[in-house]
Amino acid sequence: MAETEAQDREAVRALLAAVRAEGRTVLTAPEGRTIADAYGIAVPGEALARDADEAVAHAARLGGRSVLKIVSPDIPHKTDAGGVVVGVEGAAEVRDAFHRIVENARAYAPHARIDGVQVQQLLPPGQEVIVGAVTDPTFGKVVAFGLGGVLVEVLKDITFRLAPVTADESLSMLDSIRAAEILRGVRGAPAVDRWALAEQIRRVSRLVTDFPEIAEVDLNPVIATPEAALAADIRILLGSAEARPRRRYGREEILRSMRRLMQPRSVAVIGASNEPGKIGHSVMRNLVDGGYSGEIHPVNPRAHDIQGRKAYKSVTDVPGEVDVAVFAIPAAFVAAALDEVGRKGIPNAVLIPSGFAETGEQALQDEIVAIAERHGVRLLGPNIYGYYSTWHDLCATFCTPYDVKGPVALTSQSGGIGMAILGFARSTRTGVSAIVGLGNKSDLDEDDLLTWFAEDPNTRCVAMHLEDLKDGRAFVEAARATVPKKPIVVLKAGRTSAGARAAGSHTGALAGDDAVYDDILRQAGVIRAPGLNEMLEYARALPVLPTPRGDNVVIITGAGGSGVLLSDATVDNGLQLMTIPPDLDAAFKAFIPPFGAAGNPIDITGGEPPATYEATIRLGMEDPRIHALVLGYWHTVVTPPMVFAELTARVVEEFRARGVEKPVVASLAGDTEVEEACAYLFERGVVAYPYTTETPVAVLGAKYRWARAAGLLT
Repeated sequence: MAETEAQDREAVRALLAAVRAEGRTVLTAPEGRTIADAYGIAVPGEALARDADEAVAHAARLGGRSVLKIVSPDIPHKTDAGGVVVGVEGAAEVRDAFHRIVENARAYAPHARIDGVQVQQLLPPGQEVIVGAVTDPTFGKVVAFGLGGVLVEVLKDITFRLAPVTADESLSMLDSIRAAEILRGVRGAPAVDRWALAEQIRRVSRLVTDFPEIAEVDLNPVIATPEAALAADIRILLGSAEARPRRRYGREEILRSMRRLMQPRSVAVIGASNEPGKIGHSVMRNLVDGGYSGEIHPVNPRAHDIQGRKAYKSVTDVPGEVDVAVFAIPAAFVAAALDEVGRKGIPNAVLIPSGFAETGEQALQDEIVAIAERHGVRLLGPNIYGYYSTWHDLCATFCTPYDVKGPVALTSQSGGIGMAILGFARSTRTGVSAIVGLGNKSDLDEDDLLTWFAEDPNTRCVAMHLEDLKDGRAFVEAARATVPKKPIVVLKAGRTSAGARAAGSHTGALAGDDAVYDDILRQAGVIRAPGLNEMLEYARALPVLPTPRGDNVVIITGAGGSGVLLSDATVDNGLQLMTIPPDLDAAFKAFIPPFGAAGNPIDITGGEPPATYEATIRLGMEDPRIHALVLGYWHTVVTPPMVFAELTARVVEEFRARGVEKPVVASLAGDTEVEEACAYLFERGVVAYPYTTETPVAVLGAKYRWARAAGLLT
């Protein structure tokens, strides 16, 4: 078996080399058939006819009705050339179709080489789907599946996975499209052969993994029936030479470098200054005023001391070991100073200056990367605001300081977004473990940071703003290692950009950047935030909420209108409203007035005293069949906002002390007093928001998505 597979691979390799030698990038249908046979990709019976008599003979041998298609290396789009005739039967029809196709092709492209006409068995009716693969610039080889035929570009109902896929992953793709139910059989139609369809996906993924030079594969349509899944058409495109692989670092190498970056004992500031308004002055001021307890070494050839510390003419003059060099000098001087950093043996350089690739100076950026690689220096930046490592009182930035320690690590590719993160953290008193700017990502990027934050005991949630990923597969690898330990929230910018590149297949055209990002981030267990505020709110709330133990969500509300909106939000966020069993229904009814409503939501009505809120919340915490609570509060003089907040926090804390922890979120509607009540609840483990029914449930939905991805929810 292994020997046969090796022979098949060699046959494919020889075929692709021959196509390349002819200067072609598009394979003909017979060449596609050869590759399909080698990889077990199921196709209908077919043969190449070089004249009309041969076409008649092939059609008779195949039996039934046939499809005839032009075969020409110079006519990639057969339909456009009038080169396809469907459903011919009998010698006369086949002969006529052959001549018509050849005449159409010659009229369409007079100088085209014509190898003949492909005679193919007409497939029986079935569900048309598309199976394909593309080379994504971020994630490499990606396999795709979705509805095919005329629907493919209209509905764009398609899902993606990293290639190669396992049998289980390929089966999961069948359930990941919006029209998945069609494949299971609807309105009396039989279900398709799911295993045969999944095998087509798996085999295409193996093909593009084995042969990276294949840029795109398109099986469209694949006709799926209860008995089989056959590719009616196979289109294969070759790409250009593979890009130079990015330098990769092992996990231990990353952790060693990141430990010295995030927990440094000594920092040098290159370009430190006594002059207010200078970046070097701000960096020094923040390091000193922030309480950093390690050594701070200012480097400036024109100063003897800076802000009370001895200044050095060169970083090579600094005594002892230095863990981090922070650059606050113009871009033109970075390369020379970086060479000195390398000769000094400093493992990390934080490059604040702009003026590199972001302004078109790619050669200058390439130069500093080469210098860093030569000396084994890891680069953060350039074009960044710096970074904060709060648990080490390190504020290595020219922006405003921040010192509220907590469990959230935040990163951003943009300086402006970084400052929005800082402002949000300050406004909400969100405790952070780190805030890191990434800028141009000439070296250190998100997968390096994830590798560190996964092991950092001070970090319990990671939130990342990113515009792109340098190495999507490295990010996915790091994310999959991190998600079982702590949630990752990502805000991917450019969600609605045209992202679509010129592509030679349906699959390629559909694989816009965001479609691939969306599916693959989800498969990696990453929580994708739709906007900046959502990313920040998820990051703030997820460490506060306990992990749910099951799917049953119960809404308790003092306002019927809020209950309806909270129910909508629950469904929208993929959560399950619990069906209340009779005994629990009766228990709730014992506490609410006759004109209230049990069921789910449980409406205790707005005029109820604090005791009703407390009794129903207590019951929700007490019953083990309830796994999460959504509270809707309505501001009344009977139960003022702070009274509601205090009783809710007290009940939740009481059960927490008894070892009963459930996620509890709350929506508070009322006058401005509800803002103080929400802050009070948040500080005590109840995620509460004023004036919105959507945000608290969205946060709960994010917690559930992480729990499922981490395998913590049965």
